[in-house]
Amino acid sequence: MTTFIDSVTLYASAGKGGDGCVSVKREKFKPLGGPDGGNGGRGGDIILVVDSSVTTLLDFHHSPHRKATSGHQGFGDRKDGVSGEDLIMAVPNGTVIYDEDGQQIADLIGIGTTFLAARGGHGGLGNLALASSKRRAPGFALLGEPGEERRLTLQLKSVADIALVGFPSAGKSSLIAAISAARPKIADYPFTTLVPNLGVVQAGDTRFTVADVPGLIPGASQGKGLGLQFLRHVERCVALVHVLDCGTLETDRNPIDDLDAIENELALYGGLEDRVRIVALNKVDLPDGKAMADMVEEQLKEKGYEVYKVSAASREGLQELLYSMARLVQRERAEAAKEERTRIILRPIAVDDSGFTVQKNGDDSFSVRGQKVVRWVRQTNFKNAEAIGYLADRLAQLGVEKELFKKGAVAGSEVRIGSGDNEVVFEWEPTIEAGAEQLAGFLHRRGEDSRLEGAWNTVETERDRLSDDEVARQWEYNVAEPTNPEMKLTLSEIQESETESNDK
Repeated sequence: MTTFIDSVTLYASAGKGGDGCVSVKREKFKPLGGPDGGNGGRGGDIILVVDSSVTTLLDFHHSPHRKATSGHQGFGDRKDGVSGEDLIMAVPNGTVIYDEDGQQIADLIGIGTTFLAARGGHGGLGNLALASSKRRAPGFALLGEPGEERRLTLQLKSVADIALVGFPSAGKSSLIAAISAARPKIADYPFTTLVPNLGVVQAGDTRFTVADVPGLIPGASQGKGLGLQFLRHVERCVALVHVLDCGTLETDRNPIDDLDAIENELALYGGLEDRVRIVALNKVDLPDGKAMADMVEEQLKEKGYEVYKVSAASREGLQELLYSMARLVQRERAEAAKEERTRIILRPIAVDDSGFTVQKNGDDSFSVRGQKVVRWVRQTNFKNAEAIGYLADRLAQLGVEKELFKKGAVAGSEVRIGSGDNEVVFEWEPTIEAGAEQLAGFLHRRGEDSRLEGAWNTVETERDRLSDDEVARQWEYNVAEPTNPEMKLTLSEIQESETESNDK
């Protein structure tokens, strides 16, 4: 027998995006043809899909950790990396999804309904995509974003129209077996049914589903018996059918007290007060059962219940009970068809929204929060100085530096971007002018940025020092090495050379 699992915890890890590629086009007679590094592939998503062939969450119970494949790194010659494959998993109809905080985020009803459980990371841009009129040959690429990691709780709530509730051995399983093709376990001892059973019922032109909920007893809300763990399967029902045992052999029980006890447990569970109640007095095929049903029928009608005397064994009264259920289902479906479609309210982000916040902490450090800045940090290769400069340019252009100034940050202040394992901590050095692409001469070698520590710390030698006279006239003559400011001739030798030229 397949184990019934209706609540699991899913650890979903989407695929990581592939890194961008750093490449330069090389051809014969054209060693530097420009950047041609492709973008990284997108990481695979994790998607849940409602499948009619799945009735339990057992697969997730045995394998709660699911991970999608990552995207491939980009290639040279303008070739993008291959995207990761999406991981598509089947779930039963009626699966409800909750986040880590216990908030409901999805209710999957209907075959084919899909839900994106975890989004794959975007691939990093290659140096071809990063090239611009100012940055003609980027020596770096962006890293792929990590895939989304989420811990979700999946709960199954059966999609049934009618629910059968009652004490153990009241005959619920026998009743659902008599009115449908369901074949639940039936025996003459309490708690025979340990999991909900679903049966499809046809009454005239109406077809609906009936759920048999495991027996409730007084104190179920405190965990006695099977507790209230299966009552979530009746939350979608149109009506509740109280199956009362009129042929019980227990002398301290009677149908009225059983009904009151079950209603008390339903009230403690909550959320079912608006459901229509129908009473089915079962086991009237027994002499004592018939007498008990006749005795309590009027009392139940006075309380406002619709009462039917039935027998699952002899099928007495089942036709009337089924058509009563069908009328309730038809009415509910007709009212649902008249309801207006729920309006979708769009709340777009304001145009001037910076998308980040800067907060000053108690230790005089500063924390920068925001999806955009955190994504930029994740995409940065901190082993490449030019990539760090590019990140600084983006943050300055976004307005992070101005906001840090407003909050009181000074040079050397500790700044934290992100949170948790993805947090980056650094000492802030204000940028005078953004421009990581302003690389020229030996002070700005490829892959370095003037704002990085040590970029300006060049060692001056005796050979580099010039006299005032040399400095004043060093560019007036065509020296042998124009890139070297050191003059090969002394001033007196130059003057003699000029005199000889004039004499000639």
